Amino acid sequence: MLLVSRLFTFVRNKQKLKNMKILTRQSILQHRPTLISSISFGVLRKLGPRRWFSAHSEEPELKELMEYMDSLKNYEKVGVPKGAGTDSDDGFDLGRMRRLMERLGNPQSQFKAVHIAGTKGKGSTAAFLSNILRAEGYSVGCYSSPHIQTIRERISLGRFGEPVSAKTLNCLFLHIKKFFDQAMEHENGHISHFEIFTAMAFTLFAQENVDIAVIEAGLGGARDATNTISSSGLAASVITTIGEEHLAALGGSLESIAMAKSGIIKHGCPLVLGGPFLPHIECILRDKALSMSSPVVSASDAGNQSTIKGISRMSGRPYQSCDLVIQIERDFKLQFLELLDVKLCMLGSHQLQNAATATCAALCLRNLGWRISDGSIRAGLEHTCLLGRSQILTSKETEALGLRGTTVLLDGAHTKESANALVKTIKMTFGEAPLFLVVAMASDKDHVGFAREFLSGGELEAVLLTEADIAGGKSRTTSASLLRDCWIQASKELGIDIVHDSTTKSREVFNNLLVCSASKLENGTILGAESSLMASLKATNQILRERAGNQSGIIVVTGSLHIVSMVLAALSS
Repeated sequence: MLLVSRLFTFVRNKQKLKNMKILTRQSILQHRPTLISSISFGVLRKLGPRRWFSAHSEEPELKELMEYMDSLKNYEKVGVPKGAGTDSDDGFDLGRMRRLMERLGNPQSQFKAVHIAGTKGKGSTAAFLSNILRAEGYSVGCYSSPHIQTIRERISLGRFGEPVSAKTLNCLFLHIKKFFDQAMEHENGHISHFEIFTAMAFTLFAQENVDIAVIEAGLGGARDATNTISSSGLAASVITTIGEEHLAALGGSLESIAMAKSGIIKHGCPLVLGGPFLPHIECILRDKALSMSSPVVSASDAGNQSTIKGISRMSGRPYQSCDLVIQIERDFKLQFLELLDVKLCMLGSHQLQNAATATCAALCLRNLGWRISDGSIRAGLEHTCLLGRSQILTSKETEALGLRGTTVLLDGAHTKESANALVKTIKMTFGEAPLFLVVAMASDKDHVGFAREFLSGGELEAVLLTEADIAGGKSRTTSASLLRDCWIQASKELGIDIVHDSTTKSREVFNNLLVCSASKLENGTILGAESSLMASLKATNQILRERAGNQSGIIVVTGSLHIVSMVLAALSS
């Protein structure tokens, strides 16, 4: 809290030194809705926002399950071992997962599936595709990770896409726990949190007799627990993007990452590529598809034209109006599709690309005999919203956080690529509004690269580095002071002036003991570290009030879906 008071004193006295130059800013709409889930707005109205953000009264029913899950090795919490996602001796033992599925009767063989892998965009693409299929009337099972507030979010079922109920999940666990116990004994306890929950999802999809399942891979593809789906059960595979995340776990290079993710390609099953990819990376994916006799469809094909025409509001919700044209004749010819004025709640050019990828997957299914109309594609795309993806809090929610009158955006961006996409989305949505960041990240991310994207993307008024538990634990949490050092390093590399509190001289500034030039204070980005998230939010809001004056500024909370989860949890406490 000492830093917070220093920040308050600093910005107040800076104002006294010199009246800051006031730039004309684009006004920001105060009353923004919350992007809730990957389900239709009709279901959102039925659920109600408070139910979604609440701690869920059903959750006590999961006590036994959660105690069991917490006893398992959770790589989301402790980090993934080197080489674990590669198809090598260091990789996860997929045979162990296959043996577990055999004990359960191989439920993954009882439904058709679309398997989605990729560095970024796979969760959004899975949500888009699931909603397209639901709009057509199919009963869809969707499996994704991580979750934001409750583990039930990872499994959605049926025609409305609601998260699996606590009662259903608990009954399933009690019914099949004996098989888990047998497997644990046979595998000497070496079955992970993700493997058990994946087995539960597949068993539930078979039990509920879903028409089709949309499965998001966890890490890589080749050795991922979801990769027990056989070619006879696979309708299509999708690879969204290839980027430098989980480098050590996936072999250390873009090429090895591409090879790992290509492991979901199955013999004779079509492959949908999102992209765009570097040419040599796309060659790796296409060569693997060729070796598996799998036709390829690329959402980045030259014949596809996806454009954002502008940002508008509908019923208080921001959306981007897009034109989507799919015309593919290479490899696996798809029926021509033109959708004009599609209203996407998922903001940004990267989300338009995810929508195009999901649309290509839907058209592949149509070619395979699945009934999917153009109208269902439009409805599915327009009804898709996800927590923590450019999510703008409502005025009631910001007031509950003690940030009344402030625009707050939550986004789980945590790579340099996603940071770049977020910067572009912010500019597109808010123009030149003063920008303030609150950032927390996991320890295995490229902190300097992430900072570099924001610092080079335009003027930042202030950045508060804070801390967030990762998957409920602190072993992967990055300290606020270490994040601050990374931002300082990035600013030096870029030659960007910042004011921070990591040295004796700069601490004097924050204590108002050193009179700095008004021009330096006016032009520099304020950088501070505070381990408490709520203190960071309040400090950032105070700096916004002092620095932006009567202008409308925006606070962006980012760096991890886990910090998003903490903010949303605070709303329900």
